[in-house]
Amino acid sequence: MRDIYRLWRPSPLYRAHRLEAALKTPARIYYKYEGVSPAGSHKTNTSIAQAYYNMKEGVERISTETGAGQWGSALAMSCCFFDLECMVYMVKSSFEQKPYRKSLINLWGANVIPSPSNQTQSGRSILEKYPDTSGSLGIAISEAVEDAATHENTKYSLGSVLNHVMLHQTIIGQEAMTQLAKVDDYPDVLIGCVGGGSNFSGISYLFLQDKIKKGKEIDVVAVEPTACPTLTGGEFRYDFGDTAEMTPLLKMYTLGHEFVPPPIHAGGLRYHGDSPIISRLYADGLMGAVAYHQTEIFDAAVKFARTEGIAPAPESAHAIKCAMDTALECKKSGEEKTILFNLSGHGHFDMGAYDSYFNGAMTDE
Repeated sequence: MRDIYRLWRPSPLYRAHRLEAALKTPARIYYKYEGVSPAGSHKTNTSIAQAYYNMKEGVERISTETGAGQWGSALAMSCCFFDLECMVYMVKSSFEQKPYRKSLINLWGANVIPSPSNQTQSGRSILEKYPDTSGSLGIAISEAVEDAATHENTKYSLGSVLNHVMLHQTIIGQEAMTQLAKVDDYPDVLIGCVGGGSNFSGISYLFLQDKIKKGKEIDVVAVEPTACPTLTGGEFRYDFGDTAEMTPLLKMYTLGHEFVPPPIHAGGLRYHGDSPIISRLYADGLMGAVAYHQTEIFDAAVKFARTEGIAPAPESAHAIKCAMDTALECKKSGEEKTILFNLSGHGHFDMGAYDSYFNGAMTDE
């Protein structure tokens, strides 16, 4: 596992000098860039471990879901390295919006189909009720869990939400803390986008530990789309992790397991619930949350790309928007705050979304 991690770890921590200059802010903006992994996002931090341990247990095949395709491609690569079959149920809206994510999953030898599908009972049931549905992560999870339950050689793997996934991702924060110490800096504000919570947990947990145990004064902010405002608009209660009610009940902020969000381009953030750990932290007031509309997210993504040179994934652009807003607040107040955000993946397979933005076809969900 360590040999594989060395393909991209440690990932770089950049200071956004050009973005700072463009915003004319006294704030210092840093971003941890996880897009350097072979699959293009932070998801490989957990997919390698999960594939390895399944291989050691004698599992032959893994089923999973994916939203924007970042988790599906990361698990496909990991299964390829450990000689496992991989079946990916990709949310229909993302399957249609991001064809090259499908190609990447196929490149590493996995099978991928749009969800809901006719291959599972839960998929057929959804299609019968809602034949034109754009799909959701909750539906895709139901299909992947059912797939594993009906194949003796198959286990189900999840790329976010669950505790072990959150902990696998904390390598991001461990590295960031060490890297910032080398330049004698520490964040006043820490930001990450949140769908299920994996990249956010990765960047934030060690800093939150400092806040809890050492009394560090740090604002930790989760950013989500207004189209799927789980933390900012959901209820903190027990709910199923999937639409067909096949998972255990999880206490989390939820919009309801039957909720199907609009087909926004940030497919990885279209989940009705959140990590139980993150939900608890939010309920206890140890972190905050904000939500943004789709077009303003892409405004920020374009600004970032034209200053820093990196094309961000739509999911990651939520963190960029919040970091920019925070930096502009510092411009007004004159405060020299240190801002750290997680740039969880690149947007090289999201050019269809950028095309939609540039030709004016994007809706302001």
